[in-house]
Amino acid sequence: MYELHEREVLEKLRELDAKRVLIQTPEGLKREAQFLAEFLEENGIESLISGDINYGACDPADREAKMLGCDALIHLGHSYMVLNLEVPTIFIPAFAKVDVIKALSKNMSEIRKLGKRIALVTTVQHIKDLNKAKEFLENEGFEVRIGRGDGRVSFPGQVLGCNFSAAKVEADGILFIGAGYFHPIGVALATKKPTLAINPYSGDGIWMDKEAERWIRKRWAQIAKAYDAEKFGVITSTKKGQLRLGEARRVVKLLKEHGKKAQLIVMNHINYQALEGFDFDAYVVVACPRVPIDDVENWRKPVLTPRELEILLGLREDYEFDEIIGGKRDRDEPIGISLKLPKSL
Repeated sequence: MYELHEREVLEKLRELDAKRVLIQTPEGLKREAQFLAEFLEENGIESLISGDINYGACDPADREAKMLGCDALIHLGHSYMVLNLEVPTIFIPAFAKVDVIKALSKNMSEIRKLGKRIALVTTVQHIKDLNKAKEFLENEGFEVRIGRGDGRVSFPGQVLGCNFSAAKVEADGILFIGAGYFHPIGVALATKKPTLAINPYSGDGIWMDKEAERWIRKRWAQIAKAYDAEKFGVITSTKKGQLRLGEARRVVKLLKEHGKKAQLIVMNHINYQALEGFDFDAYVVVACPRVPIDDVENWRKPVLTPRELEILLGLREDYEFDEIIGGKRDRDEPIGISLKLPKSL
């Protein structure tokens, strides 16, 4: 179902003279990780599979790989993000083997409702098919824009759960290709434009406007719950791509300037169960924007993003999605696997 480029990966590992590797995978690609491990073992490379939850390219297990004596890390399912890595790391985007054009054809009447000028965005699993989709849509009479995005993404048109810079182009509406709700809802919130999500696996098309409104109402409820809070825990992450220490310090300072008590907390895996022993009235998560949102039902205390805190303190009126912004990207990554070496090598 996904392209693993296992022969090319093996070639890169042999160039590195790697004898032992750690394979890191998101939840949806565990069977692919198992297949890849078996393939590498058959070719003489000891392969360990990380069983930890992986949150994206922002969360590489390079420290763990180094601790385990591995010669390289294989990061499955995501493209490279600019980070200081401790071991050679091979990023495998795992492109999906699915007919994107078929799904677009099925939803053409809905796509036309976006207007003539549309911005086209997707996750890394479908980046390989983005230009094909663009050509198809242009033949149908659309003006298609693919935004370049900033340095946090690897390819034009790519969006992450924390970064929607590629969607911010001049267009009447946004067409998202991919599965799941979080990315297209984020696109709708970040651009404030009509957003249609096409699922290439099921062929379904879903408008995100009502979903985004429902989502915002839930977030306003969290802000309201924190209205009387006096003691805040401000949480940031030690994951390399989520460590926003400067922003966390800004939030602490902001709270204190408004007469609140605030304490900075540092965690790797942020979850409410680990925080239950603390005596805070509310929390602000300054890490992955998904953390205070995806698992909000399990938090007994209000949990906000930095932008939501600014609303609580009266510093902004309109709702804004919390994004992690990257710098300028000098060049795109290759379409396929990408080998990144530590600066010391």
